[in-house]
Amino acid sequence: MTATDRTAEEGVPGTRRKLIAGPGTLLVWLYGVMVVGAVSRSVFQIATDFDRAPLAYSLSALAGVVYGFITCSLVRGGDRARRAALVCCAAELVGVLTVGTWTLIEPSAFPDATVWSDYGMDYLFIPVLLPVTGMLWLRRSRTA
Repeated sequence: MTATDRTAEEGVPGTRRKLIAGPGTLLVWLYGVMVVGAVSRSVFQIATDFDRAPLAYSLSALAGVVYGFITCSLVRGGDRARRAALVCCAAELVGVLTVGTWTLIEPSAFPDATVWSDYGMDYLFIPVLLPVTGMLWLRRSRTA
């Protein structure tokens, strides 16, 4: 362990605790994949067929922005970035649960699927699992 690592662990001001060690590396990779998937899907849909399902396509774009912010926060590290990522993961989970439930109760409200439709079924349920895993990791990294 280097002196820089020790000072970061001891909470010396001006140092950042890494969030991408261990499981954090996998989280960054998965969030990065979700950024590419959500943003590319929404950009294509908004550019080609926005009138068909504006709410669905806008929600997919919003999901991509949230994924991007969480990815950047994890890479940046530090306590402020950890707290910001934690808030975004909680908001993401609320969004996934809200849109997922909405698409099951009222499928006609979404003529086309979003990233969060059916709790992220088109994305192997990663959209519902990722924020939970992220919040657990971020809480654990606070006490580590």
